[in-house]
Amino acid sequence: MKSFRLTLMMAVALFATSFITSCDVHDDDNPGAMFPTALVTVKPVDANSFYMQLDENTTLKPVNMKGSPYGSEEVRALVYYTEVNEDPAPYDKAVRLTWMDDILTKPTIIKGATEEFYGDDPVEIIDDWVTIVEDGYLTLRFRTISSNTGQPHHVNLVAENPENPYEVRFRHDAHGDHRGDMYDGLVAFRLNTLPDTEGQTVKLTLKWDSFSGEKTAEFDYCTRQDSPSSGSSAAVRPTLKLK
Repeated sequence: MKSFRLTLMMAVALFATSFITSCDVHDDDNPGAMFPTALVTVKPVDANSFYMQLDENTTLKPVNMKGSPYGSEEVRALVYYTEVNEDPAPYDKAVRLTWMDDILTKPTIIKGATEEFYGDDPVEIIDDWVTIVEDGYLTLRFRTISSNTGQPHHVNLVAENPENPYEVRFRHDAHGDHRGDMYDGLVAFRLNTLPDTEGQTVKLTLKWDSFSGEKTAEFDYCTRQDSPSSGSSAAVRPTLKLK
């Protein structure tokens, strides 16, 4: 399973140079390049081509990369890019990538689930620019406690309410790792297993168990319409794993 490392809250910034791993183009003369300029969906077209979905309406063509570093897998990723004056066709904008780093990207689980299997350990969902529903994904920045001993944590998004198919619950299983410092994590859940909204915007209700009880948030959601060109339907981070 894919793993992700949580970020220690005591660090100065959420994102930093440890993210500069996937592209071999670095901008050492621009200190601001350590911070991401966008959260995107990386969409492979073929072995030698991919593009990035910036928001619901904007696509980006990376002029300094060919094939996706993630192969044929579609993932959400943090990126630092700058726009360039080159032909973006068939996309909207041409950009030069300084770096990109994927975040844990998982499907939404539709089947009913027991708390013992998916976990009911508390987290806090952080109101942040990366906590968003766009391009058919629910991306979340969350915060929890860990001793940072290497014990994997598991997170899932589960649709548990048969009366409301657009109500989902964030599930966290810390596997007994309940002591230590506060850490942040990022995860993106693909929402294509939810019923098609048929072009309508509906309210997606997110529920989770926080450190002070159950909490709820609402997001506007409309089923993603894939582009015809798509080939697919912070600070130094410690080694704590999230799956």
